[in-house]
Amino acid sequence: MANTSDLMNAITTIELERRWAVVRSEMVERDIDVLLMQNSNSFHGGYVKWFTDLPAVNGGYSAVMFFKDAPMVVVRHGPPNAAEVPTNHPIDRGVGKIYTEPTFAAADFTKDYAANAVLEELRHRAPNAIGLVGTGSMAYPFLNKIKNSLQEGASFIDATDWIDNIKAIKSAEEIEFIKRAATMQDQSIGEILNQIKPGMKNFELTALAQYSGQLQGSEQGLFLAGSAPLGTPGPKMGKHMQARKIQEGDQFTLLIENNGPGGFYTELGRTCVIGSASSALKDEFEFTLEAQKFTLDMIKPGANPKDIFQSYNEFMRQNGRPEEARLHAHGQGYDLVERPLICAEETMTLAPDMSIVVHPTYMTDTCYSWVCDNYLITDGGVSESIHQTPQKIFEL
Repeated sequence: MANTSDLMNAITTIELERRWAVVRSEMVERDIDVLLMQNSNSFHGGYVKWFTDLPAVNGGYSAVMFFKDAPMVVVRHGPPNAAEVPTNHPIDRGVGKIYTEPTFAAADFTKDYAANAVLEELRHRAPNAIGLVGTGSMAYPFLNKIKNSLQEGASFIDATDWIDNIKAIKSAEEIEFIKRAATMQDQSIGEILNQIKPGMKNFELTALAQYSGQLQGSEQGLFLAGSAPLGTPGPKMGKHMQARKIQEGDQFTLLIENNGPGGFYTELGRTCVIGSASSALKDEFEFTLEAQKFTLDMIKPGANPKDIFQSYNEFMRQNGRPEEARLHAHGQGYDLVERPLICAEETMTLAPDMSIVVHPTYMTDTCYSWVCDNYLITDGGVSESIHQTPQKIFEL
């Protein structure tokens, strides 16, 4: 039988039980019988991971039914099967039954298989109130069939917001895993900087980052890079746009955004130059550090993300720099992007023990300027960066 030693970095059962207890207490208060969630990947699939310590991966859908007063029931990709899970199973902790069903996004006729397994269990238990968690990550046929097939009397409630508020506050154990992720990325970027040389292609840098992280216990991540001659912006881009060859005198950007041991995400980004940085690039980077500090000074318990976002853009306007139209800063955990988001639409207020990344980014006619580091919200504001990589332009 598989055991916890087979997991890359298992969260403790004590931590899982803490999560379950907090959620079940809230379910009693809200009179919800079962929570239903479904994820398909470990980039934005944190709900399944948070409840079970096992991620959904590679587009294979994984659903969880979390009951108020009974062990979880899980539906995963696999051959048609249903199996009871022994009490205190070392891998499937807190799970009482597992269904496996073949679910292929490119094979439309499999779209109802997972929903049918969920319906079998829900009809047997006849819940009155079903809390839906993260409907944005659920397959439409899955949710649609369940909502249209249950007997009258079963009500559906969106439970996402209050689950998000619980999940955003990190425990001491979770914070240690987050710090390990940041340390992993510091090591990775150091290894890359020691190996960069003219003639390498952008994708070779990101391949080194991925390799380094996986040797340290990472499982998934994004690795973006971009390069250009000095005086021309070199924004970071995805793998399919990383074929450019780096030349002597080029500037380049590198983002390492992978999960660390235990599955928690942090992200680290820097600008480098093969040679000497121009005065214009240095000046913009110094302003970018000011912009990051301006944001960090506003991040404190009780702060409203919308107010932070609006104040930041006013700061950028006053200093003649482009406003931020993308996501300026955001929480991280099992999700690469997790609430709270520092944007105009966020309703969650900031609180101690949230993990947040702040990455001011903008482009001028001559350069792409940014910096990216993770912080922990404390009772009085934010910690020092949990990354140790110097905040500078690396001249190589």
